Amino acid sequence: MRMFVKFFGVLLFIFFSSACETEELAIEEATDLENIDEIDAKAGPWVRQFTDNFNSNGNLNQWERTHNRADYNSSICNYRNWNSEIASLDGSSCLRLQAYKKSNNNYESGHVKSYFNFHPGNNEEYRVISRIKLLAKNGNNYKGFSETYGAWPAFWTVNETNWPTRGESDIMEGYSFGNNARFASNLFYGVNTSQNQLGTSAERGYNLGEGWHTYEQRWSNRNGWVTVQIYVDGNRVANYNNNVDNDLKLQNFKNHNIILNLNIGSNTGIFDNSRINIYWNTYMYVDYVRVDKRTI
Repeated sequence: MRMFVKFFGVLLFIFFSSACETEELAIEEATDLENIDEIDAKAGPWVRQFTDNFNSNGNLNQWERTHNRADYNSSICNYRNWNSEIASLDGSSCLRLQAYKKSNNNYESGHVKSYFNFHPGNNEEYRVISRIKLLAKNGNNYKGFSETYGAWPAFWTVNETNWPTRGESDIMEGYSFGNNARFASNLFYGVNTSQNQLGTSAERGYNLGEGWHTYEQRWSNRNGWVTVQIYVDGNRVANYNNNVDNDLKLQNFKNHNIILNLNIGSNTGIFDNSRINIYWNTYMYVDYVRVDKRTI
């Protein structure tokens, strides 16, 4: 979810890589996927580590509700704790993050961070899964997420201490541009505080329609070989290992919390902030969040 520019310097040599090297990388990634599928078949059972179904008679005491802070990437979006609450949608009790225009070009929205944190030990795998729906409302009429402009919801895991030295994994980031939307997963990492070294090398886009979708991260450590996989509606859309980028060190990703947030606007030109349109409200509904662990 956070964004910093990568320093390219000596990486200019990439432009001179041969077609053979590109082919070798493709073969290596395919082999990695085959190994993952083979190990999956031999793994132990999943054991629940964390769950929140956001029941109507429940509360949000497993989450820190961010209050009175601007978004990492947008100075016009401020988070207030009352914009993160339990509500109902489509017959289900959910976490609801809501965003709305406060005044002029200032917006308020919701952001929650789990107190629970995790990372896989040797020969362990975690999966984090959530069911999410994005939409807007104008009076009594519902609007599709893609009809809005300037909304930036995200479902991600991160260790924010000395970010990004302990890594960040974006399971879902959405960007609305008025009648179209873009979705992607991504990774962030760097050896120095506030300096992401990966640029956009780890971004993996995927297509989504309106409605409910399930988003899943699988984070594993097989005898020191660390991988992160992203699934959308049960289909694998990204497979990450250290070969993705010379600067990626997945073995240093540690003790991640889970974050759900609904940002509005951008400081870096992703959106034209003068054109933002989130109707009366734009929403991120979360049916559940679950975390399981197994031995591999």
